[in-house]
Amino acid sequence: MSEAYERERQNNSRLDELASKVSALRGVTIDIYDNARDQHVIDNSNEIFSSFSTSLKGSASRLGRMAQSGNKVAVLKLAGIITVVVVLLWWIWKVVF
Repeated sequence: MSEAYERERQNNSRLDELASKVSALRGVTIDIYDNARDQHVIDNSNEIFSSFSTSLKGSASRLGRMAQSGNKVAVLKLAGIITVVVVLLWWIWKVVF
């Protein structure tokens, strides 16, 4: 009877070890999933900023061509946009710092 008790105790001990290993593996799996999800968010943000940058460059080049054509309305629009951007950046700089 004591031999059966000893084997049962060993089985329980090994079962506890196995449970702790499974728990650790589950934690690692969750960490990997969270990291992969965060990486997807970062990649998505990079794509959005890249497309925004391309769009902004295209708009700036179109405005430059409009201003070079000598159209007074286009020059005034460009000057107004630049003024608004400078004032907005100055205001943001004052608020943040």
